[in-house]
Amino acid sequence: MIDLTPDCEKCAGLCCLALAIDKSEQFSFDKPAGTPCRHLRRDFRCAIHKDLAALGCEGCVSYSCEGAGQRVIQEVFSGQNWQNDPALMRPMQEAFHSLCKLHRLLGLLSTAGTLPLPEEKMEVLEGLANRLGQKRWTRNQLEAFERSDLAESVSRFLQSLRDDLPN
Repeated sequence: MIDLTPDCEKCAGLCCLALAIDKSEQFSFDKPAGTPCRHLRRDFRCAIHKDLAALGCEGCVSYSCEGAGQRVIQEVFSGQNWQNDPALMRPMQEAFHSLCKLHRLLGLLSTAGTLPLPEEKMEVLEGLANRLGQKRWTRNQLEAFERSDLAESVSRFLQSLRDDLPN
């Protein structure tokens, strides 16, 4: 299974770029998707990281890309980043959103794998996890994933588990 642990040192602040922030109890300011956070430094580190919660950015403290950020930078874009090549900004954001979705689905399947499921359900689960958990994704493969019904197949499978669990 793919490691779903974020490694910000190997990323390029994709969450600080790609995600929209709405001023709320979790965030002290608004930020549109595709605009770098005002606290993102040139080295892709957060200027207020030590004080995020105290400065009204509790949402940043609790957010996890589940390892998608570093995979986009290191695997999909071979270590390139959007600051050095602004033309990569949009494709990196798209890849980030796709890999975040893939990683969330893998996390859900991993959790489902801890349940006492019938053998035939475990086989389906393993098949879906294998399709999502390939070692390297390319931009073209991520685009194909977005056009496919794989996410819907995982959703239907997970919903079907209700029938197999004891009340």
